[in-house]
Amino acid sequence: MIEKPDVDALMAGELGQWLETQVSVREEARLKTKRRFIWLAVGVAGLFAVLTIAPVSDQLRLFLTFAPAMFGAVWAWHPRGEAIKATKTGINEAIARALGIEYAHDCDPSVSFVRARDHKMFGSYSRSSFEDLWHGDLGGLPFSLHEAHLQRKEGSGKNSRWVTVFRGPIITIAGARPFHGVTLLDRSGRHRKMLWFGEKETLELDGVELARADMVHPDFEDAFTVYTNDQVEARWLVHPTYIEKLIALEDAFNGRDVRALFKDGELTIVLSSGNMFESGSIDATRDRANVERCIDQFMAMAELAASLNEAPR
Repeated sequence: MIEKPDVDALMAGELGQWLETQVSVREEARLKTKRRFIWLAVGVAGLFAVLTIAPVSDQLRLFLTFAPAMFGAVWAWHPRGEAIKATKTGINEAIARALGIEYAHDCDPSVSFVRARDHKMFGSYSRSSFEDLWHGDLGGLPFSLHEAHLQRKEGSGKNSRWVTVFRGPIITIAGARPFHGVTLLDRSGRHRKMLWFGEKETLELDGVELARADMVHPDFEDAFTVYTNDQVEARWLVHPTYIEKLIALEDAFNGRDVRALFKDGELTIVLSSGNMFESGSIDATRDRANVERCIDQFMAMAELAASLNEAPR
């Protein structure tokens, strides 16, 4: 088990000193954004006044006002957003150093994400973005984590909109002992037969046929369904204590619909949780609480990693 970083020590050390230097930076960014919004309001009001007497249709008048307002809002928010991002990155990098791992704010989709996607652990989506990559050794086991935001476009024309189908972390933890088969622990009801007559008995995912397995504990059958190509190994992997730890992870991240994939000696966990690790704030008084929350989330993952290392039963 890794040692939990001391929040007081972090805030009394280099992180706390750096955050002190960022107080004035964040305040200037806040004021700059405020000034920009005032300028934007004056500019948009003036533009609308000019367009009111211009010989254009009401629809065109609204468009010529709305479009500059939207672009202007992005411009006005930029200083505040950059200050928050810089603070978040500094805090998360300090936490990562204390844990003996690495952190990067910007990242590409990982192998873990591709694996989860190929095993239909997400709904269909049209565009994606990724951030907050944490990777290294956690509790003696290699691990990686990053966030994904997946969206699907619905409707058409002026009625089109982007709908979030998934937002949360994709976590991969290496097993201390190899998993020889492929086992998918999914939420009940996600793989339905045609006309919704019960769940499918078999799935073909990433070129491998998986068969439904009976849960070892009936209390969990309403929440989870297991598909595997190794029934014996699945029952060894997916036992009540393990599921309880997954649910504890879900609770720690204030998330929902946790699911897991055992493949190639690694456990990949997908959790719908919304945007996480937002430790940056324009308000410096929230820094300590943000640091503490982020540390608590990582300790929940450390507990799960330790459970993978348990002795064979």
